[in-house]
Amino acid sequence: MNQLPGIDDRTRDELEAEVFRRLVQHLRDRPQVQNIDLMNLADFCRNCLSNWLKDAADARGLALSKEQSREAVYGMPYDEWKALHQKEATPEQQAAFAGRQPQH
Repeated sequence: MNQLPGIDDRTRDELEAEVFRRLVQHLRDRPQVQNIDLMNLADFCRNCLSNWLKDAADARGLALSKEQSREAVYGMPYDEWKALHQKEATPEQQAAFAGRQPQH
């Protein structure tokens, strides 16, 4: 559904694509922001973005592996990013994450 009055669907798609690229670059430029913090604050993280990218490719029958979609978001192989930037979650971060999970 186009929620931008006066803007056609193709232009909207182009604008949204640019916004996605800027968001990805914004996150690449801030590796100190941990995924668990993003999850606790916004209920999504870099992995979510890469999963959504893969889902979109899958829906169109495009061959995109999980590793490729993560590299597209992280700007490098995921294992390399983790080694360079991912810190061990603090007990407080883990508790906040556990507290936001749906209870079964």
